[in-house]
Amino acid sequence: MIFIETLVYVVRDGRVLLIRKKRGLGAGYYNGVGGKVEEGEDVVSAAVRECREEVGITPKNLEWMGLLEFWNYEDGRVESVHFVHVFLAREFDGVPRESDEAEPVWFGVNEVPYDNMWSDDVMWLPKVLSGKKVYARFDFDHWRLIGGQVFELVRST
Repeated sequence: MIFIETLVYVVRDGRVLLIRKKRGLGAGYYNGVGGKVEEGEDVVSAAVRECREEVGITPKNLEWMGLLEFWNYEDGRVESVHFVHVFLAREFDGVPRESDEAEPVWFGVNEVPYDNMWSDDVMWLPKVLSGKKVYARFDFDHWRLIGGQVFELVRST
């Protein structure tokens, strides 16, 4: 199956808002706010909707920071492919609140708990949090990282 998804990293005053997922794939891990793009929805609208649903905030002026591909293999075949659009939000309305899906937690950008996140995050998230745009592809076997590459996107002159 192929999925189009979003991840939003809210940054303010040297801190980044992560969620601790309560259920589903990645439960117990910290991650950005996000989820699947629904049929007929664009990626920006999906990112805003997910922030409202999961933590009760409305991000403003989302900045697209890159595209991540996650290929998950099971028993030698592709089980799923996830194309994830990553955004930064430096402004938002509302106050982050806990939901059935997620517990929001602020971390210093230099104190992100990579040891309690997906194993690929340490390869690309520091770049995004420092303002760099990225493209990355990661391969998993039963959702265990087996390889990946990260590229910084640069504007040609």
